[in-house]
Parts: sequence; structure tokens; C-alpha cells
Amino acid sequence: MSILPSIDPELFSWVVLPLLIFVSRIFDVSIGTMRIIFVSRGKKMIAPLLGFFEVFIWLIAISQIMQNLSNIFCYLAYAGGFAMGTFVGLIIEEKLAIGILVVRVILVKDECKLVERLSSSGYGVTVVDAKGVTGSVKVVYTIVRRKDKDNVLSIINQCHSNAFYSIEDAKSANQGVFPIHSKVNGLFSMLSK
Repeated sequence: MSILPSIDPELFSWVVLPLLIFVSRIFDVSIGTMRIIFVSRGKKMIAPLLGFFEVFIWLIAISQIMQNLSNIFCYLAYAGGFAMGTFVGLIIEEKLAIGILVVRVILVKDECKLVERLSSSGYGVTVVDAKGVTGSVKVVYTIVRRKDKDNVLSIINQCHSNAFYSIEDAKSANQGVFPIHSKVNGLFSMLSK
């Protein structure tokens, strides 16, 4: 409280402190969400750095809770900050679109020439002849950056609106054909490798 001497102690205790705890939790949980994503993507340098800041912010917030155990608003702010931090972390992760995906499409017929459309859009494509329950099918594989997912799905849906496809995370990929992006997107492309 000595940091902000002009604020009424009651106002600080019941409004400002819970607000600070709420904001702290948003930051630390958002950072924690990103740290988990970077760990799952094998980013060995950035994940520990994020972990440091996550725990540092958490310690500050929890120490304030422990000093104000009789203040229910601190508890509510702590829980609310956790929920909002999870939401914000997921939005940040979605915007960064870090990583690569395996898109697998199973086609009975390729009347729309999906393979050529994906190739002409700059995506690497592998086609495998296979047998399904109803007979012969083609399995089309492509490895794409997460930021390209919507574009690839748009191409698939334009060609085959009822095509069966599945998408899964790939931890890493070596070599491959990816569309060229602008230099602005280059920073995030480096993070996805």
C-alpha cells in the first residue's frame, strides 16, 4: 500500500488489489498456456523462459492472496483471472498459429482435381491408393502450417464439400513443400519449424 499512498486503504483492499490479482492471473495463465504449447512443439529455448515469467507472476499474485485471506474479492479475482487467462491464452495461440498439421483427405473420386488444386496453391501433396469399406479410395496427405489450415480446408470444401478429412498436429517435419509467405509472416514461420 505504500507504493500508492494517495489511495484510500479500503478502496485499495477491496477494489485495486483484486483488480491487480485479476490482471496478474490473466498474464500468468496466458503465459502458461503458451508455455505448454511451446513444450508440445519442442521449443526448448522459449518454453523455460515463459515458465520463469509465469511462475514469477503467480508468486506475486498468490502472495497477495495469502496476505489478504479475509478478502473474498481477492479469491474471486484469482479464479476469474485464471478463467480469463485461459481464454486469452487460447486466442493468442490461435492468432500465432504456431506449428504444422497433417491434413488427410479420403476421396472415392477426385472429379474436382483436388491434388492439382492443392499443388497449384503451393502445397506439397502425397496420394496413396487404398481400399475402404465401399471399395477403392485415394488418401491425399498434405503437411501445412497451422496458419494455412483455413485456406486448405477451403480448397477441400470447394472441391468436395462432403469429403472425409482429418487433421492432426505434427511435432516436426523435415523438408517439404510449403507456400511462400510474405516477410511479415516469416517471423511466425520460423517459430513453426
